[in-house]
Amino acid sequence: MLSSAHTPVTAPDGGTVPGRRRNLLFAGLVAGPLYVVVSLIEAGGRDGFDPARHAWSMLANGPFGWVHSVNLVVSGALVVAGAAGLSQVLRDRMAAGLLALYGAGMVGAGLFRADPGRGFPAGTPEVTPMSWHGILHFVVGGIGFLALFGVCHLLGRRLRRENHPQMAIFSHVTGTLFLVLFIAMAATGGASWALFAFTGAVIVASAWLSTIFAHYRHSF
Repeated sequence: MLSSAHTPVTAPDGGTVPGRRRNLLFAGLVAGPLYVVVSLIEAGGRDGFDPARHAWSMLANGPFGWVHSVNLVVSGALVVAGAAGLSQVLRDRMAAGLLALYGAGMVGAGLFRADPGRGFPAGTPEVTPMSWHGILHFVVGGIGFLALFGVCHLLGRRLRRENHPQMAIFSHVTGTLFLVLFIAMAATGGASWALFAFTGAVIVASAWLSTIFAHYRHSF
């Protein structure tokens, strides 16, 4: 259990950051590694899953598909919690709101399952019709991705003003890379190179999330 019994730290506005806010930021810090590690375990253990042909979101299908759905919902909820902590620390409603929207997009993507296809799960035809939940999965995920792009650049500018140039560059690169590779994956219909590249971008974005939450959790 996370403890809030520690000495408060100074916030940018001259106030203090109590343990509850630090715990919220810790929740956000955990979100990225949780999603990536669970997804990698799933990808390696699910029969018929091929990372060169199947996006991680397709893991929500089949007998153990609920694991990926829960992973998305829990990870997204942790991001929303982290955004709430960031809002209290930075007093930046725009950045925190966009980050919360990204987390909500993950939750929505977990609630609305991606469609199966390309032979996964085993026995599935190569091409399947798009379902209502598959459409909603794409829509809510896309909204979340746009929000991530926006918050990466907002915090990148803020970090530059705070004299953290390396983190600022990391933020700008992460946001741009993520959006460009998502568009590439959609435009190519999930070509192998685009799938691998976007999976890498997801891992980078998860690392960025943890870096941001850890930075603001320990800076004040």
